[in-house]
Amino acid sequence: MAAGGDASASALCAPMKATSEGAWQGDSPLRFSLPLIILQVCLVLVLTRSLAFALRPLRQPRVIAEIIGGILLGPSALGRSKVFLDHVFPPESLTVLDTLANIGLLFFLFLVGLELDPAALRRTGRSALAIAVAGISLPFAFGVGSSLALRAAIDPEAPRGPLIVFMGVALSITAFPVLARILAELKLLTTDLGRMAMSAAAVNDITAWILLALAIALSGSGSPFVSIYVLLCGVGFVATAIFLVRPVLVYMARRSPAGEPIKESFVCSTVAIVLAAGFVTDAIGIHALFGAFVIGVLIPKEGAYAGALTEKMEDLVSALFLPLYFVSSGLKTNVATISGAKSWGFLVLVITTACAGKIGGTVLASLLMRVPPREALALGLLMNTKGLVELIVLNIGRDRKVLNEEAFAILVLMALITTFMTTPAVTVVYKPARRSASYKHRTVERGDADSELRVLACFHASRGIPTLINLVEASRGTRRSKVIMYAMHLVELSERSSAISMVQRARRNGLPFSSRRGRDGGGEVVVAFEAFQRLSAVRVKPMTAISDLNTIHEDIVASALSKRAALVVLPFHKMLSHDGTMEPVDRAYHQANVRVLQTASCSVAVLVDRVLGGAAQVSAPEVSYAVLVLFFGGPDDREALAYAARMGEHPGIELTVARFTSAATGGLAKDEEALQRYVTRELKSGDGSIKYEEVTATERLEVTSALKALGRGKNLVVAGRSAPTTPLVEKSDCLELGHVGSYLATPEFSTTASVLVVQRYNPRSDPTCSSRPAGEEDMEEAVVPFPSPSSRPAESESESQHST
Repeated sequence: MAAGGDASASALCAPMKATSEGAWQGDSPLRFSLPLIILQVCLVLVLTRSLAFALRPLRQPRVIAEIIGGILLGPSALGRSKVFLDHVFPPESLTVLDTLANIGLLFFLFLVGLELDPAALRRTGRSALAIAVAGISLPFAFGVGSSLALRAAIDPEAPRGPLIVFMGVALSITAFPVLARILAELKLLTTDLGRMAMSAAAVNDITAWILLALAIALSGSGSPFVSIYVLLCGVGFVATAIFLVRPVLVYMARRSPAGEPIKESFVCSTVAIVLAAGFVTDAIGIHALFGAFVIGVLIPKEGAYAGALTEKMEDLVSALFLPLYFVSSGLKTNVATISGAKSWGFLVLVITTACAGKIGGTVLASLLMRVPPREALALGLLMNTKGLVELIVLNIGRDRKVLNEEAFAILVLMALITTFMTTPAVTVVYKPARRSASYKHRTVERGDADSELRVLACFHASRGIPTLINLVEASRGTRRSKVIMYAMHLVELSERSSAISMVQRARRNGLPFSSRRGRDGGGEVVVAFEAFQRLSAVRVKPMTAISDLNTIHEDIVASALSKRAALVVLPFHKMLSHDGTMEPVDRAYHQANVRVLQTASCSVAVLVDRVLGGAAQVSAPEVSYAVLVLFFGGPDDREALAYAARMGEHPGIELTVARFTSAATGGLAKDEEALQRYVTRELKSGDGSIKYEEVTATERLEVTSALKALGRGKNLVVAGRSAPTTPLVEKSDCLELGHVGSYLATPEFSTTASVLVVQRYNPRSDPTCSSRPAGEEDMEEAVVPFPSPSSRPAESESESQHST
């Protein structure tokens, strides 16, 4: 009888052939596994990425969009159409789909293990450990009660013991990768709250996997002795991995030095070990995912080995394989099974008990550890984050017949709702105190010329490092020991495991954090600046800001305030192409520049990089630049002149000051004072380091012609942002550079001269300044307005050709 049923099932779901002979031969691609799986992957990618884009304003992690996308493709929405299911997700294709999804999931859990550092768990503080224990035990206890209610009301045939453990794990788990992403998104990772949450979540994650292994062992259909054998074999596997496999992993890690590519044989060996571990744990009866996770945890986190493995695997896993798991899960989730007052009431009960257990247990433990009430509530909300790991637990429970369709759908919705509410709830409950710092020197122009100059210089990519180094070298003047440069690498926070791991290594000595040598190794950025520091008297401190591009300006402003910088140097949002035109990098960087200019607590300069000094760092004795300063008058021009005058002290710099006399305005007295201080005195000294020219120009064509003539042969042009002159270009997409800067950034002016557009610090635009500094009562207002960050500026012809 059973054999006849199996034959009938195999006849209904006959295996598909891999490839078709083509539509012209009469074959439908949707009846062959390879073209069908390609269609399925493309469909889920388009849907989930579209949902992620739509949810971005709500600051939701991408896993929310992926869970919703999977549900929409299943019988809850699109799958209600039999035509859709039969053609896109026919029953005979589900074996291939589930196999590929689980391969992707296996390597994803390996990457999750790579993020967890057992050494860090040993350093977990008493507070974080107590919070983790309370955050697991109370919701687990609530899960026991919920499982009894579920069994009585919805699924009387569910096995009691496994259901209790699965419900306890489902309610007590915290999604470690999702929590890291939310903390980084809310810029809480470097706070005490963020560090405590991450430490507690790491302990929670390890405990959850142990409990899940227990639940899987108990869910077997055999005798109780079989469950004991499974648990003992699982313990034996972990011990074998620690004592036999880990030495091999340590050997490969030690022979993968930082800065060098990891050997292909090491990558191949690691993949083979992960797959073999998955095979062993599946044969034991736990799950293949458990073996991959254990191997990921055991890989040494010191050095470049773990990071290199993550970088090689994460894109393929997250972009190709993992989306299939959400489809596989979504096809099993039918929200329509939640019908009637009893089912919806149980959904409310599960959400309530999950939140009450997780949030309540965390808050109580936090208060006992003397955490302030508001922070304790925020910590509870953060620890209530679910995610993919929750989905894995529920799918295993459904596959093991512990959860029926209705219970599975209820728990999936619970995970979705609790994770969705985390970000907005924490935003409402917890607002970190704004960092404020009172310091004197917020501008380059100052009375104490010998005081220390602190510069925060930002860059997008490694190709911008030589120009930045050459600019700082030219800026050191003769006061060799008085320049400190904080070099900040701006990195977009993505859903990648490598980005999340990098953010997790944040430290309080810098915002977001300062780079360190040691366990992280020295990247090319750190190596480049350390080499420069050995050859120059300028002190350089590399930093990295990993943030969403829509809020990365907050990191720049906060870092400038923390480091007491007098000047922030921002990279222009376009890069020089081979034909001399400027191609846009990312419009989000443009908006970030505008926001920094509006809110910075010090002077700001935007660097239009046309490869100052060539594509390599120029050593101090070989510096030979021709620098031009355009002086129209006003506070920004005076700040630009002060900065350029510092460059003029360098023996390799030939400085030319061009004053446009027809543009003098109400700041004339201060303008004359600045010219007397920085130009006239130097001219009287007769050393020939500064040249001075006066230009009379009123019309736009006269001004642009004069600028072209003055710019010939110059390596760098320095100008103020709010120069009081008429617009020099008919339309521009870089209004934040001002009238003069917008023209200097065009190929019409030059394709070789870099441009530095300077804005002087204005206390009126500084949100951290409660009172105006002494001596600033007559501060002039900027004459050039800022473009609105929310509006799309008029595009120039060149950008229209390159942007999509």
